[in-house]
Amino acid sequence: MSVLVVDDTLEVREMLSVLLESAGYRDILFAESAEAAFERLGMGGSGAAPVDVDVILMDVNMPGLDGVEACRRIKAAEHYCDTPIIMVTAMSEAGFLEAAFAAGAADYVTKPINRVELLARMRSALKLKREMDRRKAREQELEQALREVKVLQGLLPICSHCKKIRNDQNQWQPVESYITAHSAVDFSHGICPECLDKHYSK
Repeated sequence: MSVLVVDDTLEVREMLSVLLESAGYRDILFAESAEAAFERLGMGGSGAAPVDVDVILMDVNMPGLDGVEACRRIKAAEHYCDTPIIMVTAMSEAGFLEAAFAAGAADYVTKPINRVELLARMRSALKLKREMDRRKAREQELEQALREVKVLQGLLPICSHCKKIRNDQNQWQPVESYITAHSAVDFSHGICPECLDKHYSK
């Protein structure tokens, strides 16, 4: 389980590291600013590939770009649009909360950080992330299935003698090649008992 901690205060980063590691989180990344977080996530323009992060703990008050704007930019990136971001702040004003949630934040914890509250919100955010990942996987499977489905519809002009079908180019082609071209069907030829008796019996 990968966690990115973004906070400009070393003491806070160290405290969060201890709390998370004690709860079993081992893959913890750190960034001391929004810009450093973008670099960690492959969003800094260096050409680095995006990394898989399951949840982000984002400080609000940081030098340069604040956490709310950093949250907005991260959530706007396709790779991280479903990654839950938990804001870490000493503020609790309604105006801040409204801005944070409008930017895409999933939740928040207040400083000083309470271990039980932090881990409970982490579990809730990760559960939401797993559900969203499963939903996206199902949607991708459905889209793939729909791409593979071809349905024959309408009236097919077919010769009553040789059984060739007249295609859209007004040409007659064998029924096997027509159906293969308009569906996901392949043919395996054999001989039915009636034809076997009629044409091959001695």
